[in-house]
Amino acid sequence: MATYLSTRTSPPPQIVPPSVRDEEIDLRTLLATLGDSKRMILVGTLMFLLASVLYVVLATPKYEASATVQVERRTPTFPGLSANSAAQSNTGESAATTEIQLLTSRSVLSEALDNLDLDVQIEPARFPLFGSYIARTFTPSRTGEVNSPWFGLSRYGWGGEKLEIARLDVPQELVDQPMRLVAGEGGSYTLYDPEGNALVRGIAGQPVQAGGVNMLVRSLHANPGMRFDVTRLNSLNILAQLRKDISASEQGRDSGVIALTYQNEDPILARQVLEQISRAYVHQNVARNSAEAAKRLQFVKRQLPNVRKELDKAQAALTAYQSRTQTLDVGVQNQSLLNQTVGIESAISQLRIQQADLASRFTPQHPTYKALLAQIAQFEAQKAQLRGRIAELPETQQGLFRLTRDVEVTNQTYASLLDQAQQLDIARASAVGNARIIDPAAVNYESPAWPKPIPVIAGGTLLGALLMMGFVLVRQMMRRGVEDPADIELLGLPVYASIPYSERGRELTLNPARFPNGQQKLLALNAPTDLAMEALRSLRTSLHFARFKTKNNLLMISAPSPGVGKTFVCANLAVTMSQAGQRVLLIDADMRRGTLHHAVGVRSEGGLSELISGQIPVEEAIRSVQGADNLSFISRGEIPPNPSELLMNPAFNELLEQVGPRYDIVIIDTPPVLAVTDAAVIGHQVGTCLMVVRFGLNQQREIALAKQRLEQNGVEVKGAIFNGVQKRSGGHYAYTYYEYLPTTGSGKHRAYR
Repeated sequence: MATYLSTRTSPPPQIVPPSVRDEEIDLRTLLATLGDSKRMILVGTLMFLLASVLYVVLATPKYEASATVQVERRTPTFPGLSANSAAQSNTGESAATTEIQLLTSRSVLSEALDNLDLDVQIEPARFPLFGSYIARTFTPSRTGEVNSPWFGLSRYGWGGEKLEIARLDVPQELVDQPMRLVAGEGGSYTLYDPEGNALVRGIAGQPVQAGGVNMLVRSLHANPGMRFDVTRLNSLNILAQLRKDISASEQGRDSGVIALTYQNEDPILARQVLEQISRAYVHQNVARNSAEAAKRLQFVKRQLPNVRKELDKAQAALTAYQSRTQTLDVGVQNQSLLNQTVGIESAISQLRIQQADLASRFTPQHPTYKALLAQIAQFEAQKAQLRGRIAELPETQQGLFRLTRDVEVTNQTYASLLDQAQQLDIARASAVGNARIIDPAAVNYESPAWPKPIPVIAGGTLLGALLMMGFVLVRQMMRRGVEDPADIELLGLPVYASIPYSERGRELTLNPARFPNGQQKLLALNAPTDLAMEALRSLRTSLHFARFKTKNNLLMISAPSPGVGKTFVCANLAVTMSQAGQRVLLIDADMRRGTLHHAVGVRSEGGLSELISGQIPVEEAIRSVQGADNLSFISRGEIPPNPSELLMNPAFNELLEQVGPRYDIVIIDTPPVLAVTDAAVIGHQVGTCLMVVRFGLNQQREIALAKQRLEQNGVEVKGAIFNGVQKRSGGHYAYTYYEYLPTTGSGKHRAYR
């Protein structure tokens, strides 16, 4: 069953609507548009699904190595620095924040680069598309076995190939330039530069040097003629790429646990890279702590002789003062004051020494340095309070108090430095860092990190569906042709018939090779039960009754532009009318590109152009059409250089006046209105003018312009024929035609929508 607008026996009164109908875009319209193209969306989605499956199967998998490192937080503690002051030195950042930068620093990565020869890139040549898959699936039965070449293509690797280069030094101009190594017989090889010039020739296991290239191939297993792409990479570039590929992140807030991941096509290499990096980091961490302890030990040892001299000097001064004043020790009542003063002075002295050490490693704005200064200021304030109490003592006791204090302070400082020297010496020798490996580098060889089959296939299918739906919607937005007869009627053109799209008619039009010369390509004769023919029969009925109100029986059928099916409508409408017993004359007035003679099955010569120019008589130009007894036909004739001038010739008017009374109706196929002026010239002679509009092709403005051009030349367009109508989910058709076929013996009929 197909749906159409009802035909009209007479056009309705002319209305003056807006030139373009407002389009309301809503969910229902979008869903209808997608439903109309569901087959295209489904096919496109299936293609993306197939491409995703092929990608999962053929893509080279990447394996992920992982390792875990722990960094312990160690707040620096110094003699006399309280726990509260030490806490002030913490910047609030996790220790892992700094260590992550150290983990991916060049000093750490360079060890992995040197130990694993990562600056030499080796890629075996693979056959495009599926060569890598064949190589991955090859399982050697013995060590060093190489897969036999497929299709005799020995220049590609098909599995089992192995090339290890222990050393490769090239001139600077060849760095980052892909070179080609071709395997030979018995482990021999030849290295070529990018231009194809041979650089060196050698044998695996033997060093070779020539032309600035120093090379040592450790092992080579490949078929003779097999090619490898070899590149000596720039160290800085490979380090930058390695730093980008390695992921380091702290597990939990302020946990100090750092997780490392690295992906590579070679799972063994991925594990080795993380193994080298984690080991190098821990080793450098230990070395850094040992070097720091050694530096502090050196500083303490430099201070010990100076403090010893100060201690001897203070003891000598105290002894001399006691001999001169005939005093012994500080009294019992002042001993407590002495102990407090000595403790404060000792702490200040130790902090001053530590300040000198920190000044060589930190700026004055560093939190640790500021915390140390704050502690010194606190002790200085306490010292000032004790100084007032000391001033109340007798002068002799003050002098003895001061000298005794100097001896005690210097002695405690000296003892503290000796203790620090021993501790730092032990720390330097023990070489213990604050980082350790929790989980060594490991790789899951059974489960590649990429591609993941389910996410890739699901994502690819979803992407395909979205892209296809987007394509359909964009195409609908770009294609502004009318799809609703109401859009045509808004222009003041009543729709006389809506002709559904006919696949059979398309085959007849586009496959002329299937029909020999002289055979008609008319849908009315080859498929008379097609739904398009039912619509043309309805149009025939409408024209039969409308003809009584016209000035003559001449019917002109035109179109705004080429490709709308105007010739299809003219030819099959003429056959349909002739089958109803009417005498019909079909004239191909498109003397430029007319193709009616192909549909009718005759030659184009001896037609309208020769008839108007007087070269042949009317009887010779009019031909009968085989299979349609009441149908006559005048072809376009030879293509003239001046078609418009011929149509304006009085001979054309005389021809129409002569053939009009001889036939019940004369159908004239004209060129497109917007292309040439021929239709406007012919329109003055006819009684009825109809315009064929193509579903989804002609725009409203285009139809309105064609109508306006004809009316400006005095030609009234009676209505439109909506051709090539396709079923749409959101269509607005009010009436339905059924295809009612003859019974086949069972007494039943078939109806199609």
